[in-house]
Amino acid sequence: MANTVDLRSDTVTKPSPAMREEMARAEVGDDVYREDPTVNRLQKLVAELLGKEAGLFMPSGTMSNQVAVRAACRGAEAICDAEGHTFHYEMAGAAARSGIQLFPVAGERGVLTWADVEGAIRPVADYFPRTGLICLENTHNRAGGTVYPLDVMADVGEKARARGIPVHLDGARLWNAAVATGVPLSAYAACADSVSVCFSKGLGAPVGSCLCGTREFVEEAIMVRRSFGGAMRQAGVLAAAALYAVEHNVDRLADDHRRAGALAEGLADIAVFAVEPPQTNIVMVDVVNEAVAAAALTDFLEEAGILVHAVGPRRIRAVTHLDLDDADVERALRAFEDAVARLRPS
Repeated sequence: MANTVDLRSDTVTKPSPAMREEMARAEVGDDVYREDPTVNRLQKLVAELLGKEAGLFMPSGTMSNQVAVRAACRGAEAICDAEGHTFHYEMAGAAARSGIQLFPVAGERGVLTWADVEGAIRPVADYFPRTGLICLENTHNRAGGTVYPLDVMADVGEKARARGIPVHLDGARLWNAAVATGVPLSAYAACADSVSVCFSKGLGAPVGSCLCGTREFVEEAIMVRRSFGGAMRQAGVLAAAALYAVEHNVDRLADDHRRAGALAEGLADIAVFAVEPPQTNIVMVDVVNEAVAAAALTDFLEEAGILVHAVGPRRIRAVTHLDLDDADVERALRAFEDAVARLRPS
């Protein structure tokens, strides 16, 4: 819709004219034969940024995570955070496609410590499934874009390796974590055996993720991706958009973080809201006045041209991204104030 401020997600961005130009002139080949030069360049670049041996371009973050689970999990069960993307938003894919059970463990704002993980590792017995994988998420979506502390991640990774259990990192928004903290992508990635990063969340590409790990792991992932229907042919037109995103749109994530902070600060001044100060670009807003329902509030906001996402009866999520500017944040705040004034009993 014209004149809409869309805060539902950082996936709603449109490719810029410059990105479209790169897509239009991308050199392509058949990626099933590993002959697409643009895909190959993207995979090499992202693997180098993450400090991994190899990378594999994927159509989506969900496929990237699910391929990683299938390729890495040699047991019957994978430990994950109870609020994690792999558990909540991937259509029971681990069970449906790979026969792998997820063991959700309650972390603190998306962070699993080794103590949390160790308590979930199954004892060796003929009546228990074997723990074959640990899944982490950084930044954490449902926890409000929180950054996984590097020392905690490193501790989990080191102790998991000592137990012979691989770690997969859902780093869809790992770019945000790196920009927010100054910690290199490779330092976060070193804590895990495989890492997935997304190009269509925050970086502005229309589609795609990259799964990275050892060459042996990626060779296995290529076979799994094909079995999932994810092999692509002249995918360079999509890889070109991802390359442009990585080369031009990472540092500017700091603008999204600043705008999320301004949005959160303004919303915290409205009496009916309790707002968690954002670490990156996701603002979680709790409606503490029982007379105001999140769903009704989102309806009023939509009438005013402001789109947000109700993630619970009393919780709203707003996400900043590259298609928004400071004026959009101010307009959203005015709309929130007007909506609350209309909904709150006098």
